[in-house]
Amino acid sequence: MGWIKLENIRIHANHGCMAEETIIGSDYRVDVAVEANLERSSKTDSLSDTVDYVTLNKIVVEEMSVPHKLLEVVAEKIICNVLRNLPMVIQVKVAVSKINPPINGDVEKVTVVLQKSR
Repeated sequence: MGWIKLENIRIHANHGCMAEETIIGSDYRVDVAVEANLERSSKTDSLSDTVDYVTLNKIVVEEMSVPHKLLEVVAEKIICNVLRNLPMVIQVKVAVSKINPPINGDVEKVTVVLQKSR
């Protein structure tokens, strides 16, 4: 077994509960980690024997483009899409962070982390 991680995917998106957030948008950071059996790919050096991180990134970008009120929903949608489209994935962990959230405080980011296994 092994893990493939995409860290600090930077995206501008329109999630949030406030009307301004859905119009102006905010900056987000997404981290994705997937567990899969990487034994074969570590020997064959073949992309078809592993989880393609280009596909993982595409899933994140696709799901982040659909506005939702809660980061929990966004993280869940990313997880479901990964598990639906990448059968090699055994477990997926997603962290979605909103940079400079509008919460009347000096907060760098707010992060929601969800994880699921098959």
